[in-house]
Amino acid sequence: MAAQKKKKFQKLKPGKNQWEDHLTRRAKAENYPARSIYKLEEIQNKFKIMKKNDRVLDLGCAPGSWLLYAAKQVGNQGKVFGIDLKQIDIKLPDNVVTVKGDILNLDNDSFLDKNSGFNAVISDMAPATTGRKDVDALRSFDLCNMALRVADDFLAQNGHFVCKIFQGNDFNVFQKNVKLKFKDCKIFKPDSCRKQSKEIYIIAKGKK
Repeated sequence: MAAQKKKKFQKLKPGKNQWEDHLTRRAKAENYPARSIYKLEEIQNKFKIMKKNDRVLDLGCAPGSWLLYAAKQVGNQGKVFGIDLKQIDIKLPDNVVTVKGDILNLDNDSFLDKNSGFNAVISDMAPATTGRKDVDALRSFDLCNMALRVADDFLAQNGHFVCKIFQGNDFNVFQKNVKLKFKDCKIFKPDSCRKQSKEIYIIAKGKK
């Protein structure tokens, strides 16, 4: 018991990631750039939001874990498109296309116009956190509204929408807005989310 306690409170070595856990190590071993892969895997296993030959749009796709997983789900005849402020540095499969862009300023972006008719729009976007839960939740709400706007404009009829949102005062408002546009709407928190995280996912199926 004493040895276990000593190990539990042992200080991190210099350069060691304090957020590293078994899922971080597993992702690295399976050649995914981030542990977020397992959140999407849980969502897919439970809700089946992607299938073979689908066209999927990944909003806020960096560092690329969701792109890689989605590419496997849609297969070689499917296509995955990603957009993010950051450049994607990993090697991507042939059925994945990405663009560097701002989701909050898409008015002049021809990327989506050329590739509309998606079967699924997935968003793991999160704002740069400030440490103030109310501010972070409001910024998350703004990103989610933009993701919903993209889904409304570019998602095919009966398509599916997955969106991460920080729980806050505007959560119920966003959920209500999603329900207006989709036949089915569920709230889901994957087991792979960190316990201290306020993030939760809206899973909406069947665009009206």
